[in-house]
Amino acid sequence: MTGTRADYGKLKSIIRAVDASDEFDYAIFATGMHLLEKYGRTWREIEKDGFSEIFLHFNQDHYTDFMMDRVLADTIKGLSHYVAEYPVDLIVVHGDRVEALAGAIVGSLNGILVGHIEGGELSGTVDELMRHTITKMSHLHFVSNNEARDRVVGMGEYPSKVHVIGSPNIDIMLSPDLPTLNEVRRRYEIERNEYAILALHPVVGESDGLRSRAEALLQALAATGRDFVVLYPNNDTGSAEILAAIKDMQASPHFRVLPSMKFEFYLTALRYAAAIVGNSSSGIHEAPVYGVPTVNVGDRQHNRFAHPSIENVPFDEVAIVEALDRVWGRRYEPSAHFGTGSSAEAFIALLSEPSTWETQVLKQFND
Repeated sequence: MTGTRADYGKLKSIIRAVDASDEFDYAIFATGMHLLEKYGRTWREIEKDGFSEIFLHFNQDHYTDFMMDRVLADTIKGLSHYVAEYPVDLIVVHGDRVEALAGAIVGSLNGILVGHIEGGELSGTVDELMRHTITKMSHLHFVSNNEARDRVVGMGEYPSKVHVIGSPNIDIMLSPDLPTLNEVRRRYEIERNEYAILALHPVVGESDGLRSRAEALLQALAATGRDFVVLYPNNDTGSAEILAAIKDMQASPHFRVLPSMKFEFYLTALRYAAAIVGNSSSGIHEAPVYGVPTVNVGDRQHNRFAHPSIENVPFDEVAIVEALDRVWGRRYEPSAHFGTGSSAEAFIALLSEPSTWETQVLKQFND
């Protein structure tokens, strides 16, 4: 299951491993932001990666893309039809998005095993509720580290079904095959020698005044005279407000606005960025792997991983600019908190264990 460029990046290395295996077959159920024009129809990147078994399902349009309950319902309906027509043994979902929740629901109600990648994390806001709900509706748990494992076991999951494999995107992050910075600059027309990445997403339940706050932030960043690669927000409730603010400012010579970036190209852009600003999980998960500083804004990533490279600031443009001044261009000790780049290998090894396929679909609470 994949609904966004971001979760596809997290799943790509294990899909490749399954594809290369003689024991297993794969299919990709692509939905969500992948099919929307405004985000660049990123399902085509899946196709360009050489994957052929791709099923496309529209679970939203530009009228409903911010209505998370309707998106959930439409995804459940589409996936339910899919598994009825094309039976599967395991549905693999990632993280805390509504598409992942739909996958867990469909699997649980149809007697299909569900494997959850990166359960046990702290997300903050409604994402955390969804992540832990997905955990309780999943049967196999592939977590990033022992801290996450302890949380999942503490939720009543059987320890023998909780496996620490690291975060699969680290496999790609540490690959020697990433594009060069010059390739990234040419592909996305990034002319700045020094730049930060801005990735700002809505927080469900905090949409009042969001557009004015986003506008104030963008104006404050432009006023610094520094340059930014600005990425579109995700499609959670409130995204239209942020998107409107971005479009109002996209003519600024200090902004290179992009709907999305191919995952490997994004990683190279992040690796050489002076900083990442906003409230994306990328500032918590990916940036510390490269030692890139993060100015983490607001509560969207509340209580998540703490690292010296991460500065947590309120949604206040003065505090954000001051933090950016402190960290601009610095480099920190790289973090291995979310893995060391061997997740796909560990995933395939677990799939090859007979005990994996003996997992009971009708599970109980491990008291």
